Amino acid sequence: MSLDRLIEGIARTNNPTVAGLDPKLEYIPDCILKPYIDQYGRTLEAAAEAIFTYNQGLIDALCDIVPAVKPQCAYYEMYGWQGVRALERTIRYAQEKGMFVITDGKRNDIGSTMDAYAAAHLGVTDVAGNGIEAFGGDALTVNGYLGSDGIDPVIKVCRQRDKGMFVLVKTSNPSSEELQDQAINEEPVYLMMGRQCEKWGEQLPGKYGYTGVGAVVGATWPQQLSELRYELPHTFFLVPGYGAQGGSAESVAGAFDKRGLGAIVNSSRAILCAWKKEGCPGEDYAQAARREALRMRDAIAAVIPVITLE
Repeated sequence: MSLDRLIEGIARTNNPTVAGLDPKLEYIPDCILKPYIDQYGRTLEAAAEAIFTYNQGLIDALCDIVPAVKPQCAYYEMYGWQGVRALERTIRYAQEKGMFVITDGKRNDIGSTMDAYAAAHLGVTDVAGNGIEAFGGDALTVNGYLGSDGIDPVIKVCRQRDKGMFVLVKTSNPSSEELQDQAINEEPVYLMMGRQCEKWGEQLPGKYGYTGVGAVVGATWPQQLSELRYELPHTFFLVPGYGAQGGSAESVAGAFDKRGLGAIVNSSRAILCAWKKEGCPGEDYAQAARREALRMRDAIAAVIPVITLE
């Protein structure tokens, strides 16, 4: 299944990390933004063009050392249809460079509406008998709290199209404990959702022991990461919250198995804004992002087993 391709990319690059492409205009150097403002004015068109050019530079600098990118839909939707077009172009460009794309949409609905979300982000859209990929991501983040009615349509498309998904289980934000840590029959809700991922994943088996139904588990909860790794042996983790939200290499170590597999750790702002943190010229933003990605890779490699597919 699709997450097998992600795991193979992790092994190929020896790097269990994903770069979150969550651009804001203040992250983009003037050398990129200003020419588009001059051409299109202070418009959504200028913003979207600058975002795509910025993303291209990041992808070019990262594609040989980072196996995947994770664009968050909201950062593109806020720039209207022009931004959504930049999202689609970013997905295509990253895939052309050999990267796995996790579309971070956190979609959640039932029936025909979830069918539409699954078709849009992972499948094909029928246009008078012609099937066309609208966005064509490799995996999609989904909210499973409507139950199987909101998951089954995605599983269907994943099976047909060799795609994967990551279900929200224990999210990185501080207030997640208000609901996700509440106990039902002495078991926290996040663990119940994790067990559902194991069950749903039986429909999408993978060749490396992990299914096509992954789980989102935050780097800010190291104890729960370790607990869930033990309880969910077939569920691959997407781990947000590294860096700017306070997660560290040590806090994510419990997400990995004895083969150095089991998780991919996301960093967004630390990579996107590395040029600002370093104080280097804007023209060097992509290489600064590469340097930060290498630092992150090395920090995590120091606390997990050597990565192997065996």
